[in-house]
Amino acid sequence: MTPDLPMPERPLLIGTRGSPLALAQAYETRDRLMAEHGLPEESFEIVAIKTTGDRVQNRPLSEIGGKGLFTKEIEEALLSGAIDIAVHSMKDMPVEQPNGLGLSCYLPREDPRDAFISLDGLTLADLPEGAVVGTSSLRRKAQLKFRRPDLEVVEFRGNVQTRLRKLREGVAQATFLAMAGLRRLGMTEIATTPISEDDMLPAVAQGAIGIEQRLDDDRVSDLLAPIHDGPTGRRLAAERSFLAGLDGSCQTPIGGLAILDGDRLTLRGEILRPSGSECLSHSIAGSVEDGAAMGAEAAAILRERAGPGFFSDA
Repeated sequence: MTPDLPMPERPLLIGTRGSPLALAQAYETRDRLMAEHGLPEESFEIVAIKTTGDRVQNRPLSEIGGKGLFTKEIEEALLSGAIDIAVHSMKDMPVEQPNGLGLSCYLPREDPRDAFISLDGLTLADLPEGAVVGTSSLRRKAQLKFRRPDLEVVEFRGNVQTRLRKLREGVAQATFLAMAGLRRLGMTEIATTPISEDDMLPAVAQGAIGIEQRLDDDRVSDLLAPIHDGPTGRRLAAERSFLAGLDGSCQTPIGGLAILDGDRLTLRGEILRPSGSECLSHSIAGSVEDGAAMGAEAAAILRERAGPGFFSDA
């Protein structure tokens, strides 16, 4: 604990999306700051902000923009001073931040795997031919079609609770959620099966919470530094460099995962045609200090193998 920081004159304003999962992540951030600095709950205030991705629910994400769909309004509030920090699911974050903002802190990463959800208890392998699976993720859709081209995939937007309701209504027989989100919501029992990274590589930075701040706010920097998780930061440096090298967005099916073993880092990455007709993968290992360079190298190798127009194949 570092209780030497003075009591703030006003509550620290923590910006977040308003979904139950986003709020859970904001509360986790608040609780870690309270414990680290010996501050009471009233030293913090959670500010829920509705983003474009939250407002527009009747169209696929790929039709309304890229990864900034779930961050733009929150970052605008941060730049204007309406909030002091922003708590994000890192899989939703663009690889570049607006001028004046930066990701200075990551919380310890949760389980990065996808979870397969089926109300009748079937696994992905058990699904009969022609079964309907719902997902709004182009990555999951392409990975599913690559492995099970016999299945039908339908658009499935919404938070965890909305997707479970759609399953009960029969919109689809099964869907995917992130294991990290289910753990943070205390809902792991609804996962029929966690999917091995060998079978379905997760989204880049899945399971990680990032905290964004104004770069010139030294007090916030001092508050956040003790709760930053170094291993998560090193893993994400490699993964997000890989994503940046592929110009990744919600319109590009990309998976990536970095694993640490002491001072060694192994990065696995894959890209898929949106139709699921082809999947290209690459793995690279080296010193953890070279993680960002390895991410860029893996992206360059896959770009060369894919050639032009790879992601435009629908």
